[in-house]
Amino acid sequence: MKNNFSARMTILIFILSALVFSRNAEQPNIILIMADDMGYEVPGYTGGTSYHTPNIDQLAKTGLRFTHCYSAPKCSPSRVTIMTGRYLFRTTQQWGHIPADEITFGHILESAGYKVALAGKWQMALLGDDPLHVRKMGFDQSCVFGWHEGPRYHAPFIWQNGSRLENVGQRYGPDVYVEFLIDFIEKNQNAPFFAYYPMALAHDISDDFQPPPPPGPDGRYRTYQELIAYMDKNIGRLVTALDSLGLRKNTLILFTTDNGTPGQFITSIEDGQFIRTPVISKIGNQDIPGGKTQLTDAGTHVPLIANWPGQTPSGKICSDLIDFSDFMPTLAELAGAKMPADRMIDGRSFAAQIRDIKGNPREWVYNEIEGRAWIRNHRWKLYEDGRLYDMTSDPLEQSPILPTNDDMKSSAMRRLFKSELQNLKN
Repeated sequence: MKNNFSARMTILIFILSALVFSRNAEQPNIILIMADDMGYEVPGYTGGTSYHTPNIDQLAKTGLRFTHCYSAPKCSPSRVTIMTGRYLFRTTQQWGHIPADEITFGHILESAGYKVALAGKWQMALLGDDPLHVRKMGFDQSCVFGWHEGPRYHAPFIWQNGSRLENVGQRYGPDVYVEFLIDFIEKNQNAPFFAYYPMALAHDISDDFQPPPPPGPDGRYRTYQELIAYMDKNIGRLVTALDSLGLRKNTLILFTTDNGTPGQFITSIEDGQFIRTPVISKIGNQDIPGGKTQLTDAGTHVPLIANWPGQTPSGKICSDLIDFSDFMPTLAELAGAKMPADRMIDGRSFAAQIRDIKGNPREWVYNEIEGRAWIRNHRWKLYEDGRLYDMTSDPLEQSPILPTNDDMKSSAMRRLFKSELQNLKN
């Protein structure tokens, strides 16, 4: 009880001590979309040929594409890192929870005068135990499914602003979440708003609850391809709403995903058992097996698009390194918000790059999951256990370079990365 009170006071003091801004032309509306379980190989704009993603592809065509963005290989760690700007060894994150004393980008943008909302997947607490948890983490308005409490898709189990949402037994969850955000935008169109949209799509039903959640009205569960198509459709609905309200010119849309594509996907249930099928996508004629849970590129290399008419260059590619800790300081800089001064923030803002300015690019990115970690740049990747890979010649990480086989370049990178890891952890 004492720890929870102290944590809440820390956050309250930060919010009250921050400068509250009035609306001005320098504060864009911001929508951060994070799809669930979708690797870099899925959208058409990256070369994917297995799925239908016209709305995502249009955002890429008319916006800025980042080619080297890295998430954690699983959803919960990615969500903590993206919201806090801090690596997991600092947040001591437990699966499906965020420490009570963390300051999120919800707190940060709210302190800068933004109206703040979240809809879709929370997965940071069991809301039946703590219905106001989303609000405590900085989001004034919310509409999220009850993770491990009920289904996210058909006949969804939804918490809206801390209370169970009734009369949704005939609704499709993804429609409820996007319509909530559209309503939020309509009501707050004259103030700067921040909408965080961690989508339910395109995760399967495996972690909803037991007994298995209900299938669709036609008596079957949706395939991965169908969920990707519906995800893209709802992104289109959101963009269309912005257009109809005349808000696109002053609205930055960021699109990314929480981890790679799943290796297997639940398509049916027989005798109470989940039936899983492999997920193999294509870039051109190349088969790409799903790599979720793996620290390889298949599990951690994710799409990132920035689309802000008149601000982001149209159709340009940025190869700067981005990791999920970078989103919080980026959002803070764009909003003119103060960052917390009482804790280490690992992220580095890429707000300048969004506006096609050089900025201060990273030299390396860091990633970790369940006691395993790596550090990498564009070419070299070193795991904490000593495995080094040349990603230009070995992108599938099949032939680790051992210290006994180092040449001058690999030896120099090994020493540099080991030093950077030591400095990071100290």
